Amino acid sequence: MKKNQLARLIASIAFGTACTAAFAADTPSGEVRFEGSIVEAPCSIASDSVNQTIRMDQIASAELKGGKKSTPKSFKINLLGCDLTDVKNSVTATFQTGTPSAAYEGLVAIQGAARGASLGIADGRGELIKMGHESSATKISTTTPSLEFQAFLQGEQEDDGQQGKQDVNLVPGEFHAAVNFTLAYK
Repeated sequence: MKKNQLARLIASIAFGTACTAAFAADTPSGEVRFEGSIVEAPCSIASDSVNQTIRMDQIASAELKGGKKSTPKSFKINLLGCDLTDVKNSVTATFQTGTPSAAYEGLVAIQGAARGASLGIADGRGELIKMGHESSATKISTTTPSLEFQAFLQGEQEDDGQQGKQDVNLVPGEFHAAVNFTLAYK
């Protein structure tokens, strides 16, 4: 009798282990990774602002003729957890690119099929921020801790050697540009 009960117990354990293993193999699963960094600053940058893609509107080539600028596209860098008891309660942004414009100092060369324009970044008031130069200092606010910027395209021109400047051939198509930023608290 005891041998029979022992055999049933062993069979139950083996069956239960097999069912659990089979169930685990058929269950959808995955992994959640958490990444971040601790920074020495009065504020942190919101995760939605660390790596952004700003979708520029369609820009008519006519808008860029004569070296004109497109309608600017606004974007923000949002800040979190600001400690404004610190003496450093204003911030500047410096933008950098690996592809500077050959046509305009401080602007960015666009990549892709489109040609004949460069990308520029301005502060919220429309003042150009040249690549590698600090923006004007912005006072950090507890109600809306964010930095406002504008991106635009500018039609490229070249010196024709006689009459001044003439438009570079504008080639329609998709474009992209990459810019990194750093913040400095003052």
